[in-house]
Amino acid sequence: MQVFRFVRNVVATSAALLAIVVPAAKATAQTQPTTAVRTVLLIHGAWADGSSWSKLIPLLETKGLRVVAVQIPLTSFADDVSATQRAIALADGPVLLVGHSYGGAVITEAGNDPKVAGLVYVSAVAPDNGESAFALITSVPTPIGTELRPDKSGFLKLTPKGISEDFAQDLSAKEIEVLTATQVPTSVAAMKGEVTTPAWKSKPSWYIIAANDRAISPDLEAAQAKKIGATTTTVPSSHVIMLAQPSKVAAVIFDAASKAGSK
Repeated sequence: MQVFRFVRNVVATSAALLAIVVPAAKATAQTQPTTAVRTVLLIHGAWADGSSWSKLIPLLETKGLRVVAVQIPLTSFADDVSATQRAIALADGPVLLVGHSYGGAVITEAGNDPKVAGLVYVSAVAPDNGESAFALITSVPTPIGTELRPDKSGFLKLTPKGISEDFAQDLSAKEIEVLTATQVPTSVAAMKGEVTTPAWKSKPSWYIIAANDRAISPDLEAAQAKKIGATTTTVPSSHVIMLAQPSKVAAVIFDAASKAGSK
């Protein structure tokens, strides 16, 4: 009898503990942020490299997202798409692609991968079938166009004036110096590469318009956002919005990550 009484007491005590612990565990789980997407791939634009996301990466990782800044070579459109596809293949899906400027064309093509759950355009181009970044950007001229300098190999660079006045006019003088020193020459062939199948036709999209952009017309950005049916945010910023307003860009990306998988 004593054995049965002991077992009965243990069971009763365990049940009482479960009654306390389980609701507490559920409450704790409910307070944790949940996202459908855990991996974000960041695709930089022309005249830049992966370091252009340096302010954004810590903000996203703090939210529990895995972040990879893809280094595209800017040598041709095919090369840049291939570099992004390799990064997608190595990532745990589902994946959110984020493209800045010319990088928008890259994610538009590479985003057709089944592992890609959504697209975020950051003051970027979003070409349709047969369109290129070059064609879109030059369709509405901006001040930066006069500050591009070609070399004999078919690559373009921005003048210091173009970076300080038209590319990153709202950054500090020191940041502008770094951008000027580290800019990556960009192939004209890359800019003229045409999209074949736009991923935004089949994937949910988000778009951040840089209201003070002097590299891509804000009006063009707004028109593209509307065309692709993107969830749109407008921020008063230069073209390099991820450096000028990183917290606002991070908020859009985290929102996209939390919703992309369910759309």
